[in-house]
Amino acid sequence: MRMKRYTLYIIMLASMLFAVLPAKADTDTRHLDSLAVSIKNGDTLFLAYLHDVYVFPPMKFKSKKQEKFYWRTVRDVKKTLPIAKILNKEMIKTDQVMSRMTRREQRKFWKQYEKVLFDQYEDNFRKMTAAQGQMLMKLIDRESGRTSFEVIKYYKGSFVANFWQGIAKMVGNDLKEEYDGKDKDKITERIILLVEAGQL
Repeated sequence: MRMKRYTLYIIMLASMLFAVLPAKADTDTRHLDSLAVSIKNGDTLFLAYLHDVYVFPPMKFKSKKQEKFYWRTVRDVKKTLPIAKILNKEMIKTDQVMSRMTRREQRKFWKQYEKVLFDQYEDNFRKMTAAQGQMLMKLIDRESGRTSFEVIKYYKGSFVANFWQGIAKMVGNDLKEEYDGKDKDKITERIILLVEAGQL
């Protein structure tokens, strides 16, 4: 039964591909959306461009608590990864603009831009749990290569960065903590790869 279904699928795919080919192929290569058709010496080759597919060993949980933590991490990554990517793009754009300004112009610009960012993303930040806030800090470091402490220091100065570092320490966080996808954050990295590939 499975073999019949597989054969039927191949036949349907082939008929759809040949339906879009010209009767006489004069060109060497044609692009059909994400599929290219290359013709060499009368032979037709179909070239498909596929996304990366990641294969990891199945997750083995030692307890219900560990399993619950894993799925909570999946939820937190899905919520914060898009925001971290947006914020990284915003930082790149802002850095380019501010690099052409004097220090005084930078302060004035940042004051206005900070308000725009806050108005735009305030709802997202207010709806985050503490764990999601911590995840966002890690993912900003992953995307930008700068810890949250470095980002605050760059845009707001050392005094403000140290102030927020003190607040973070009081609630068990660390703005200077770096993302480490090869060791302590390897499960998070695995989740990110699977989410980005559409596998999770």
